[in-house]
Amino acid sequence: MKTYIAKDGEVAEKWFVVDAEGKTLGRLATRVADILRGKNKPQFTPHVDTGDFVIIVNAEKIKVSGKKETQKLYSRHSGFPHGFKQETLKSLRERRPTAIVERAVKGMLPHTRLGARQFTKLKVYAGIEHPHAAQQPEALTWSD
Repeated sequence: MKTYIAKDGEVAEKWFVVDAEGKTLGRLATRVADILRGKNKPQFTPHVDTGDFVIIVNAEKIKVSGKKETQKLYSRHSGFPHGFKQETLKSLRERRPTAIVERAVKGMLPHTRLGARQFTKLKVYAGIEHPHAAQQPEALTWSD
């Protein structure tokens, strides 16, 4: 029996919507990363983009455990001297609530060109509304 290898454009892409309200950040990110990669499909091929599109709504209401709200730090560097900046999860949530979920999911995808292409299939919104109703996304739920 020959091994099946998916080809680009051969696998049908679906749209899913996930409500992040009350969900734990890491658990949500791992499940979303698996769907973006296509690991939930029987045609999964590691070197081919077989993943689906995922819309995350209510990103501002994501839950974290322990003291992460005040102790977890996000770092960035502008590339200029003295351009290193750090901020807590709490201040990042106030400034850009979608960035928390985006960074968590991006870190769980491959750090290659394929991972960058899979990351473009992720759409994150702070509130409940999103502009992707025309794609008729399916609601994705699971018990935490």
